[in-house]
Amino acid sequence: MTGVVVIGAGQAGASLVSKLRGDGYRGAITLIGDEPVPPYQRPPLSKKYLLGDMPAERLYLRPESFYSDTDVDLRLGAPVTGIDPVARLVMLGAARLPYEHLVLATGSIPRRLPPAVGGDLDGVHVVRTLADVDEIRPGFVPGARVLIVGGGYIGLEAAAVAAARGMTVTLVEMAERILQRVAAPETSAYFRDLHVRHGVDLREGVGLDRLSGDGRVRAARLDDGTEIAVDMVIVGVGIVPDTRLAEAAGLDIDNGVAVDAQGRTSDPAIWAVGDCASFPHDGARLRLESVPNAIDMAECVAGNIMGAGTPYVPRPWFWSDQYDVKLQIAGLNTGYDRVVTREAGAAVSFWYFKEDRLLAVDAMNDPRAYMVGKRLIEAGKTADPDVVADAAADLKSLLAP
Repeated sequence: MTGVVVIGAGQAGASLVSKLRGDGYRGAITLIGDEPVPPYQRPPLSKKYLLGDMPAERLYLRPESFYSDTDVDLRLGAPVTGIDPVARLVMLGAARLPYEHLVLATGSIPRRLPPAVGGDLDGVHVVRTLADVDEIRPGFVPGARVLIVGGGYIGLEAAAVAAARGMTVTLVEMAERILQRVAAPETSAYFRDLHVRHGVDLREGVGLDRLSGDGRVRAARLDDGTEIAVDMVIVGVGIVPDTRLAEAAGLDIDNGVAVDAQGRTSDPAIWAVGDCASFPHDGARLRLESVPNAIDMAECVAGNIMGAGTPYVPRPWFWSDQYDVKLQIAGLNTGYDRVVTREAGAAVSFWYFKEDRLLAVDAMNDPRAYMVGKRLIEAGKTADPDVVADAAADLKSLLAP
């Protein structure tokens, strides 16, 4: 029996095979990962694991024995070299693995600095895999000088951990403000102030010109002419969907591997889930880079492989931990034209509206605002901006029928 082959042993791949077995799928399942370790959580990598507060085994999504116990053929350290969609074969070097259903859960690839600007020097890192963080940890010591390139959530989280570690931290963002692509100016200002208060030298509207060193990075020149000494560089300038196998196999690509509402690619025997997949949403195509999306989409596609025929309906939510602040985001703020602020002591939230429709909520240390906003958005309801802005008002009143 050829069964299901899953390429990518991350959160999406692991969730899909777990759901298949949990729902009674009896066919053969093969889960292929190019890393030498079982599927693991990524969010703690740049936090507790980087600080040495969590052993690698606690990162694992399931004990390794889970896969053998549930008759999942887990193949680790096994990069896939190609797909033959006509013969329905996956190439693993010289080996050929047949499939009935193939699932691409290939995730995403971090953008790196090019060698022309010193991106190939030792000490220049990205934060994506366990191996990446294992390279960073030895130099992550008090007093070390680190340059963070990029003011998105990855860069800001790395800056927070470095500052808490007692390192000298400089963060540069070439856009006019941090989080410019994903958040309102209000959220950017909140986190700018947070990082500055923790000693981060945060420079907006400033890019990196080049890095230099004697084989290892020693200095950085910024595009305003400033030169700073550095011991390491962490690059957080975004990720791109890993579509290499899909492109080589001739599948449709549109901001990722293009799938239909049920998760099928342009080849009906091949599916795609998680960071690498873009799906139809509100008349456009959407690709979400988040753990919740990886899990929810994988579980939906697992059901569809078994014949459920269910369209994937995303319920976007995200989170970020920086210092003692927990940011929780519900919804998507695309197209907002108004932001309403709610502030009650340490609890702050920003509510995004388009005309009278609630789109999203950014909640900082405000789980109630996040919970209420999320429930409203998922129910297709809006919120009264006057109630939102009134810190004395009970937000739960917005949930009343």
